[in-house]
Amino acid sequence: MKILRTPDSCFEGLKDYPFTPNYTTIQTQEGDALRVHHLDEGPADGPLVLCMHGQPVWSYLYRHVIPYLTQAGMRVIAPDLIGYGKSDKPAAREDYSYERQVEWMGQWLETNDFKGITFFGQDWGGLVGLRLVVNHGDRFDRVVISNTGLPYNPDAPADLIKDIEDFRANQPTPSLMAMSRALSKMGSDGHPARKFAYWQKWCWETEDLPIGLAMSMSIQPPPIPVQIFKVFLNTLGLTSPLATPLAKAYEAPFPDPSYKMGPRAMPSQVPTLPTSASLEEQRKAWEFFKTFNKPFLCAFADNDPVTRGGEAEFREKVPGAEGLPHTTIKGGGHFVQENAPDQVAKVIIDLIQST
Repeated sequence: MKILRTPDSCFEGLKDYPFTPNYTTIQTQEGDALRVHHLDEGPADGPLVLCMHGQPVWSYLYRHVIPYLTQAGMRVIAPDLIGYGKSDKPAAREDYSYERQVEWMGQWLETNDFKGITFFGQDWGGLVGLRLVVNHGDRFDRVVISNTGLPYNPDAPADLIKDIEDFRANQPTPSLMAMSRALSKMGSDGHPARKFAYWQKWCWETEDLPIGLAMSMSIQPPPIPVQIFKVFLNTLGLTSPLATPLAKAYEAPFPDPSYKMGPRAMPSQVPTLPTSASLEEQRKAWEFFKTFNKPFLCAFADNDPVTRGGEAEFREKVPGAEGLPHTTIKGGGHFVQENAPDQVAKVIIDLIQST
């Protein structure tokens, strides 16, 4: 396995990221060593909060949440998934799968012997982290999720599967704007997998994925004329035109396109269809959570088109969700950690203090 490691120099001078790195070495099934990075902030004897990020971001996402938690006496662990942030980055598409991420992060969890965990996960942080709860249940005391899911769709109609597979295999790569429009309409008409396919296809087929640009446009959108100009510059080949400090930080782990295989490959691993890999593992995970009695709290944003309504299935099926003060994050967007860090931290703190 070819493994890339982002030079430390790429992370110099990042705004609001004064944290000390911690590293753990795990082993792949092929016997290769992988280095996983995580943050470890707050008092060593404080209640342990595991914060997991999704795609295409890294632990930088939690820089504003961490101070709220540590000031409340919490110990915060925030890892970078393999392929992201300061963690190592396998270079081939086939190196990335849902099951490999679960296995790799499970190794990391066991090696560090974290226990008594309150888990918080968003986006892929939830997809991977919820599976860690399934596989290492004795280590977890509570679960909080936001804007994420545990996809399991065994019954999608055959014509839908055919249409999506044809779109992903044969249609032109959608533009950044076409992809954004599709995601904004995910909950409005038809099966969500149809709209999500735009994100899957755009990520995979865009070799130099403009991660910094996409994140800055999502979290700190400039005036419309500036957005149009930046998108135009991107079509000319500039990955992060007129980069803001936020854009630079989210682009930092990827000094050239070869480092971006994780963010490119992972959306296609989301099991949105019956033909997806991990279908059986997802079924087993749902069977586990149907008997999960520990506190399980949902805190989804009121304005995230990607996961809108996704909390309903957890609240209905997970026994540990009953009777808890499930919260709506006001104005959080998809990346609630960026847009509403105080609300995110309060939800976690209140759950720990009340249970």
